[in-house]
Amino acid sequence: MSDLPTSIERGGPARRKRWPFIAGGGAVAIVAATAIGWAAVGANGGDGSAAASDGEPVSGGTLEFALIDYQRSPDPQWGTNYAESIIGNNIVDKLTWQDPDTGEITPWLAESWEVDDELTEFTFHLRDDVTFSDGSAFDAEAVKANFDQYVHGDDALGILPNGAQLLRGYIETVVDDEFTATVRFEQPIASFLQASSFTANAQPGFLSLATLEKSAEERTDPQNVIGTGPFVYESWDEQVSTVLVKREGYDWAPEATGHEGEAYLDRIVFNVIPEASVRTGALRSGTIDATLDVGTTDEEPLREAGFEIISRQVSGTSIFFNFNGSIAPTNDIAVRKAIQLGWDREALEQTVLTDSYSVATSVLADTVPGYVDLSDDALRYDPEAAEELLDEAGWVPGADGIREKDGQRLSVELLGISNLVANKPAYESVQQDLLEIGVELNLSVVPLVDYAAQVTRAATDWNVVAANRSRNDSAVLNLQYSPLLGNGSSLTDEFEGYDDIVETLGALETTLDPAERAELAEAAQRLLVEEYALVNPIYNPSQVIAQSSTVHGIIFDAQARNHFVDTWKSE
Repeated sequence: MSDLPTSIERGGPARRKRWPFIAGGGAVAIVAATAIGWAAVGANGGDGSAAASDGEPVSGGTLEFALIDYQRSPDPQWGTNYAESIIGNNIVDKLTWQDPDTGEITPWLAESWEVDDELTEFTFHLRDDVTFSDGSAFDAEAVKANFDQYVHGDDALGILPNGAQLLRGYIETVVDDEFTATVRFEQPIASFLQASSFTANAQPGFLSLATLEKSAEERTDPQNVIGTGPFVYESWDEQVSTVLVKREGYDWAPEATGHEGEAYLDRIVFNVIPEASVRTGALRSGTIDATLDVGTTDEEPLREAGFEIISRQVSGTSIFFNFNGSIAPTNDIAVRKAIQLGWDREALEQTVLTDSYSVATSVLADTVPGYVDLSDDALRYDPEAAEELLDEAGWVPGADGIREKDGQRLSVELLGISNLVANKPAYESVQQDLLEIGVELNLSVVPLVDYAAQVTRAATDWNVVAANRSRNDSAVLNLQYSPLLGNGSSLTDEFEGYDDIVETLGALETTLDPAERAELAEAAQRLLVEEYALVNPIYNPSQVIAQSSTVHGIIFDAQARNHFVDTWKSE
């Protein structure tokens, strides 16, 4: 699975293809360390944080793990696909940890923090016992150097400003003392605490000062990528495998995980296996111990064969159809609303999705604080209402049933990503339903490398961009849809609701009060889905793992990324 690439990441290097067959005055928030329990995922799968395990953990062994996608660079601050984030999360740590069930921000490398009344200054009190794997200290100077480069990049080194969108308005990090750092912003950014725990695309994981001095090209040597995490790189063979080995002396996993000390596993081998049947065959044969990206038709057979299926829904946006509001025919709100109404969500649920997934009822996933259910209005199935909208807008059926207006065929061009197993069949289900109301949806569902190249022309060439964005915070809507940030609907300042959208989405960054944020999140969802119909939510994605009964303790975090510090293998 992959998130929508950011505009920054789209400028990254192209990679060769080489697929193997197999392989206000006072502080308003002070947080101290607390322990939070983990919910287990049983053999029937479902949401949760870690796989159920029997017996006492044992140390040692190698985990052979399969992925559909590959790591394009060992640099965790650059990557955006799931392979990159899952591997990077085990090399680097974050200031904070987000509880995947409650959304609470809890300590990690920062023991506590304060936030000023204006939500522009965040002071972190760091642990004093953390080191990078090269032996250098993790301290306030390291925090400053990382955030400065993460946001601003470094032209001389070829480092992109990967964190510029996530940390919009970043001014500087002030070193107050050796283990105290204050991060300052130009304007309120309520979501920064969640951003400090962010584990998905272009993540703010900490790299050593020595790594920060390396160029982008030098960081393709995994030995040059040094973090504080529970594992270190052994090797990276692009499009084939990445191998991690245990970091000796690691002892600062988030308290919320309940893990103390070093990782249990000696090694993890991430094998790139693009074909679903080959991943499944490798699992059945024992060549691998676990695989991500389990095909929807493989879940039940694997479960019946004695494998455990574990999953977690991805928090953030749903899989969306982002409508281009600036080019025909999706610049017509009647077309956008008709598409929202013109396909059968119940049929999608019954024919494509498993219990690991759910049909989207808003642009926010229902695991994100502030989610509201919009399925009774804009997201209901009502083909008659859809046809009436199109009739009133002058779109009349042509000879082959596809509607036309002023000589233009009602053809909608969609760009999507193929490396989430339910994507293409879900889009095809919508495609078939829309034919019944006279809308032709042309699908181009391609691998991430091709998608990243095509999405650079989203504003001019594509009516719909289909993807999702991981982030367990309602501010993901501002990040994705504000014309000042992601501009997911390719809006210009001539769009009628431009200022309204900027203001409504930006308000999500102005308060930490949960009730106020929930109200602002509802307003944002209704604006995007109902009032301007800029997005057609499809389904809520999940990360689904099938694993041998000998594998225990794989953690899903708040973005449904996996951590292996607590993973172990039994005989």
